Amino acid sequence: MITDVRIPLEHQRPYGTSYEQMLEKVRYEGAYPTRERAEEAVRLVLAGLGRQLTGDERVDLAACLPLEAARVLTAQVPDTQPLTGWAFVKDLAARSGASLATTRWDTGSVFAAISAHAGPDLITRILHQLPTGYALLFGRAELAPAT
Repeated sequence: MITDVRIPLEHQRPYGTSYEQMLEKVRYEGAYPTRERAEEAVRLVLAGLGRQLTGDERVDLAACLPLEAARVLTAQVPDTQPLTGWAFVKDLAARSGASLATTRWDTGSVFAAISAHAGPDLITRILHQLPTGYALLFGRAELAPAT
């Protein structure tokens, strides 16, 4: 952490204001009792998304997010076999030891905050890159192509 000697240590924040705002949005959206619980969800879901995204969408999303969140996303090496939305939730649940319902809730709460930072155009590009099942996690309709 870089400190500012003009601000007394007890008044310095370990994270940037934008990251704090993101955590508060997740806390509100997910109705989490503490900021720490919201941060656990953010770290879990962003790390999982970092294992799924590649290319320009990954770079552009990282550029939209607060620095602390972008670091979590980009610290992950993308998987060679992308997961469907449901498999993504199951993978996160297995990694965290939480129930599928809790993990689905966490994912939706964090994706709502990500959407607020990224905007609809980038989220649409991300959804086009990812396998089926992610649109619902981002709070969008999953439209199937006409056959």
